[in-house]
Amino acid sequence: MDFEPRSVFAASPVARLATVTASGRPHLVPVVFAVQFDHDNQFDHNNDVVYTAVDAKPKSTQRLRRLQNIEANAAVSLLVDHYADDWAQLWWVRVDGTATIAREGAVLATGYRLLRAKYEQYQFVSLDGPVIAITVARWSSWHA
Repeated sequence: MDFEPRSVFAASPVARLATVTASGRPHLVPVVFAVQFDHDNQFDHNNDVVYTAVDAKPKSTQRLRRLQNIEANAAVSLLVDHYADDWAQLWWVRVDGTATIAREGAVLATGYRLLRAKYEQYQFVSLDGPVIAITVARWSSWHA
């Protein structure tokens, strides 16, 4: 099997979003996401953008810790991985990047559009919160 990190990352259904709290502690949450690849530059993938949103799934508040963390420190990582009992099938892909929070405008609309295209559930679950847009600074990966 050919291992193309960006493709397996984009096809994964869930990622773990890592942010840093104001006290410097890591904060990790699972998120659904969609990727917009920068097709203008096939050799430098540092303009790819990963989108995730605060949706209407039950939460105690839309003022989530991840948003507070990004407002204080925009450096984030996203990790997707695959585990199998056959360790020859193991892999992971990580994105390191800079996050921004969009509450209106083109970035919000793009994030909603890409998430609705990837996840059928968004035909039934409202997207009404902010979008986190992560501009990729680095792709890292490993596979067996």
